[in-house]
Amino acid sequence: MSNTYTRRDFLKLASLLSLGAVTPSLMRGIQASRLAQAGKKNVLIVVFDAFSAYHLSLHGYGRETTPNIARLAERAIVYHNHFSGGSYSTPGTASLLTGAHPWKHRAFKYYSTVSDDFAKKTIFHAFDDYYRIAYSHNPLVTKLLDQFSLNLENYIPLEQFVVTNESLINSLFRDDTDIATVSWSRAMNKEEGYSYSMFISELYKEYLKTKIKKYEPFFPLGLPRILNDSFFLLEDAIDAIGRQLIDIPKPFLGYFHFFPPHQPYHTHKDFYNFFEKDNLPWIRKKEDLFGRDDGPQFLIRRRQQYDEFILYIDREFGKLVDRLESSGLLEDTWIVFTSDHGELFERGILGHTTEVLYQPVVRIPLIVFEPGRKTRTDVYTKTSAVDVLPTLLHVTGGQAPDWTEGVVLPPFSTNVPDPERKFYVMQARRTEKQSPITEGTLMQVKEQYKLMYFFGYELLNGEERVELYDVEADPEELNDLYPSQKNLGNQLLDELKAKLAEVNEPYL
Repeated sequence: MSNTYTRRDFLKLASLLSLGAVTPSLMRGIQASRLAQAGKKNVLIVVFDAFSAYHLSLHGYGRETTPNIARLAERAIVYHNHFSGGSYSTPGTASLLTGAHPWKHRAFKYYSTVSDDFAKKTIFHAFDDYYRIAYSHNPLVTKLLDQFSLNLENYIPLEQFVVTNESLINSLFRDDTDIATVSWSRAMNKEEGYSYSMFISELYKEYLKTKIKKYEPFFPLGLPRILNDSFFLLEDAIDAIGRQLIDIPKPFLGYFHFFPPHQPYHTHKDFYNFFEKDNLPWIRKKEDLFGRDDGPQFLIRRRQQYDEFILYIDREFGKLVDRLESSGLLEDTWIVFTSDHGELFERGILGHTTEVLYQPVVRIPLIVFEPGRKTRTDVYTKTSAVDVLPTLLHVTGGQAPDWTEGVVLPPFSTNVPDPERKFYVMQARRTEKQSPITEGTLMQVKEQYKLMYFFGYELLNGEERVELYDVEADPEELNDLYPSQKNLGNQLLDELKAKLAEVNEPYL
């Protein structure tokens, strides 16, 4: 019987061992030897949920929201025109992890997963010779990670980094998370003044007060939370993951998807009201048909809270990178800093649960930290979330799989960017996995022009809605060109409708 162990066997064995059972120095020694033999760099993807590029001072925003990120970006590659794959977490995250658009991976609805044939068409599967570790605060993302977990050596459960544990519901009922969450809310939380179990709900409220009381002085608006009752501290997850990355097997692929600055925008006391008196200008925009009548003052206040929440992220991400640098790990690690989608504070719309695809909800940050890089490079070429997977494979010596719809990002590609390339984002959250897309919003960007096509919505009364913007000359999308440039608009619309017909054809 052979006693020879493959590298894959070692990774599987390492994933079963408690890190506490091996001394850190011994583990680091083994890892350093293996890393030298493999000659491969680690890959770390850090996602902050609902983070709009329009709110980064790096991109010219009027508030200094990201001083630490700006400091770190002086030795990174900064992408200034990067688009998400979707307008909320399910399609946006699935596109990032698969390198494909929602019409291909089919994760459309809240709490949905990708199609069965895409379950192994992910970044985790593509990096199958790496030690793969993942965590997310977001239950929509954990639904996807559950599906991909067979390709993970270490899948950290959501509840590990929460203070209180409504997340237990998500653990016990992973196949019915959306139903279980509603049931829990009705049983434990008073809705419109009542709950299904008043006695239990009152006990539960007292339990929550006890659990979070010691944190209240540090969070004037309340402890950050996921859904209703899963409270968390960002620094708990950041610090624990930072420590763990130093000692896990190398090379690793890490995917960490944190909830801030997603609603509710509950920042740390150090940043509360930080921007209260800065008088940042407010650009008035006509209320959208899909707006909820959130007035200007309400949106201005929420925008301020969101920006102050970003300051909290900025501090914690800075701490994470500084920790990795002091450990020496940064010398052998690619870091990707990005988001799954953005956030809106305009046109009567708050957040991202909306039918519209205006720039703040679809343009997201992308900063790539290359091992050994000492200078900053700014990339203004348009890029997409589907480009991240093929790029990371390229820079680590792999090849892009045939399922990806992305390309290798500049400056890593030897190809000149295609000026005719089209960039897509879509919203089709009521579409079933195996059904054609008959209601939704499709966005196409080609050169400087962006077309939005709305179809199938009840509010449209059987009509279609089309908007056209020159997003280079008009980044705030104040001037809809479609009424005055019908020829150009219809040409782009025909291209987009042809794409829709193409992706729908297999499901008709």
